[in-house]
Amino acid sequence: MPGSRITSLGHYQPARVLTNHDLEQLVETNDEWIKQRTGIANRRIAAEEETVADMAAEAAAKALASSGLEPSDIGLITVATCSNRDRCPSTAAQVAARLGIPNAVCFDLNNGCAGFCTALSTADHTLRAGAAKHALVIGAEKMSDLLDWTDRSTCILLGDGAGAAVLSATDDEAGIGPVVWGSDPSRGDAVRLMGDWQPRFAQEGQSVFRWATSELPAMAREACARAGLTPADLGGVVTHQANLRIIESLTRHLGLPDDVVIARDVVDAGNTSAASVPLALSKLVESRELPSGSPVLLFAFGGGLSWAGQVITAP
Repeated sequence: MPGSRITSLGHYQPARVLTNHDLEQLVETNDEWIKQRTGIANRRIAAEEETVADMAAEAAAKALASSGLEPSDIGLITVATCSNRDRCPSTAAQVAARLGIPNAVCFDLNNGCAGFCTALSTADHTLRAGAAKHALVIGAEKMSDLLDWTDRSTCILLGDGAGAAVLSATDDEAGIGPVVWGSDPSRGDAVRLMGDWQPRFAQEGQSVFRWATSELPAMAREACARAGLTPADLGGVVTHQANLRIIESLTRHLGLPDDVVIARDVVDAGNTSAASVPLALSKLVESRELPSGSPVLLFAFGGGLSWAGQVITAP
């Protein structure tokens, strides 16, 4: 069966920067406390009128513009998000309308912070099956809508933004490896967005940290193995940007060589949930820190508790 590969990327972040010093004016916290526990220094916060669809369309437009494709070439659009307010039309359908994409199948996918990597493999499988030749896969979140700004344990964590990838079917070597994905619903309430129209983000931070640092390294190694690689073969690693301590623990357990590029976008973007992997990946490719053609492990995890990861070839 033919494979698929990422041919271009794009990202978008809102203009407003919320620093740790800004948060000191809102809740009882300080810059040192936040950095020690999370590694975060800044996060971007969307304007009140700015929507998930707005950010998704901005990132998708950039990815499409650099792909060399016409809007009519796109046969599938999927948006990974857990913060969109609109039920119908989907965020993906709104992106299609804004970009003039006429006939694509459009749907949103909610798998929490693991959403983009889940959507990426879902689109890859669709292209492998011949149901489309080109796809837009987007992660977009407005997590600031879901925060309790009086809770210092959570309001310091999250930010807003979007990242997008154009996938194209190929008869050559596949550029998206086999996925490793799953969930542990017995611990699903460790990260929560429960309730009515405007739920509030909550999590059991220590429980999530222990799970991520003890159980996820084996799953990340399995994603490499399914691609026929070892962690030492990687050119880069882009994990969900949840917390710098988790990122450094997970990558340390992989035993990576010193020259492997590790995404640490969480420092300046915060945790952007399903947007964090494509946002960080797009920045690394744009800055040329990731050489074209290098194997990159994508690995995301979060609410569910869910995980998804695969090795891709950097565009």
